[in-house]
Amino acid sequence: MTHRSLAALAFVALAASATSAAQAEPWSLSGGYMGLNVGRPSYKTDCGTGFDCDNPNASFNLYGGAMFNPFLGAELGYLNLGDADRGGGHTRAQGINLSLVGRVPFGDSRFGAFAKGGATYGRTRVDAQTTSGIATGHETGWGGSYGAGVDYALNPTSSVVLEWQHHDFRFPGGSRDGVASTSIGFVKRF
Repeated sequence: MTHRSLAALAFVALAASATSAAQAEPWSLSGGYMGLNVGRPSYKTDCGTGFDCDNPNASFNLYGGAMFNPFLGAELGYLNLGDADRGGGHTRAQGINLSLVGRVPFGDSRFGAFAKGGATYGRTRVDAQTTSGIATGHETGWGGSYGAGVDYALNPTSSVVLEWQHHDFRFPGGSRDGVASTSIGFVKRF
């Protein structure tokens, strides 16, 4: 199953569950929150002619947001997707993301599924060997973002999350490529 299929399935599950979840009493997950996710990114950029690719070992996402009610919120965050080995050099992507968040609680509302959609203002840097055929330099700009995940509330003020996200970045040479990340995280509510 592709990541886009997984995201589409999460959106369908959210829509299908909205009716039954609206009748359940949420476990007080409205209000503001801060979170930190750590994960492993996957760059979809070109490796270059005759060069191997290697994705970074770690990425992180520091974010804050607010749930306007138990089902809908907004989030602003900074993400750093590490340095990927490409074309005999390194490719780096980082950015600021703004997303709408939809959440559906399950059962006693400690468990939930969520989906996100928004935009990322990203900055990329590419260093590569000249023989790789990869354009080098810096690039900035806007790109779309989306993701899905599940959460579990440890108590009314703390949750753990498992999340998958995809961000589109502009890279030198005019290309627009995606960087995905699967991560786990901790969320503190206030």
